[in-house]
Amino acid sequence: MNDEIEKVIKDSKSRMKKTIDHLADELARIRAGKANPRILDGVYVDYYGASTPLYQLANIGTPDAKTITVQPWDKSALKEIEKAIMDSNLSLNPQNDGEIIRINIPPLTEERRKELVKQVHAEAESARVSIRSVRREAKEELKKMKNEGIPEDETDRGEEEIQKLTDENGKKVEEIMKEKEDEIMTV
Repeated sequence: MNDEIEKVIKDSKSRMKKTIDHLADELARIRAGKANPRILDGVYVDYYGASTPLYQLANIGTPDAKTITVQPWDKSALKEIEKAIMDSNLSLNPQNDGEIIRINIPPLTEERRKELVKQVHAEAESARVSIRSVRREAKEELKKMKNEGIPEDETDRGEEEIQKLTDENGKKVEEIMKEKEDEIMTV
């Protein structure tokens, strides 16, 4: 196969993998009723006038399945950290004992579970759209190559390879989505 076609396929494969990685990362932040430090990844603290990610200010752990602990390296930041967690839209209620912040993860209601599943489906659809966009751009690139004189059978094989990548990554999206959905709906 032509080097230029190989490059298009390799680039598409890389971009689709990034989409899958992004989806997995986004879904890890969705609270599923179990303590997971990753749900605090999107929390930013106003620390000396700078918006700083929480994980850069504190040690975040899970001593048990229903509790997250946040132990700041600078104790003076406790109040700001507590405020940032309360202001995040995670529906969490932190308890500050002057040394460490404990967050009890409440069990999810059936209604909240359904909302989270909808959120998971929206993230998965966004990933599917992104994958199809990569496919469309690769096909346009291959069409240009065909017009520039690269043999049609080679560009057709390139298109088949791109479609195969699209199908594989679409299945991965479905698997990741189903896994997260099962995790959320398990009581």
